[in-house]
Amino acid sequence: MPKQTLEVLPQSFTIHSLDGDSDIPAEVLKSPLFFLGKTQDELSIVVPDSVSIDSLESDENWKALELIGPLHLSMVGIMAQIGAVLAKAKVSIFVVSTFETDFFLVKENKLNDAQKALVNAGYSVRGMVS
Repeated sequence: MPKQTLEVLPQSFTIHSLDGDSDIPAEVLKSPLFFLGKTQDELSIVVPDSVSIDSLESDENWKALELIGPLHLSMVGIMAQIGAVLAKAKVSIFVVSTFETDFFLVKENKLNDAQKALVNAGYSVRGMVS
């Protein structure tokens, strides 16, 4: 299977944590790109840094590497392979997915390390930042 292409999105992101019974803030739903995860205990929200949310905790300065798709749900091992490349390079990830693709979030200060590791492993990275 040929290696996939990833694209660095231009904006930076913040990961927020809210109580599980919190409502989704209206400003999140107005954002052109966001990700939600909910359990009984927590509501996690990933939004561009430009979206302000009153949250319990937040972690700023994440960059997203979008795996260019669409990918079929039957495809096996893509996330694990990319995750292994980034782990070997000592790059922590926060992964979010849609029906058609995955997004690998890495801290801004590790973006160059992530890009180099992916390219060295045979992946193509568009929008590389040097």
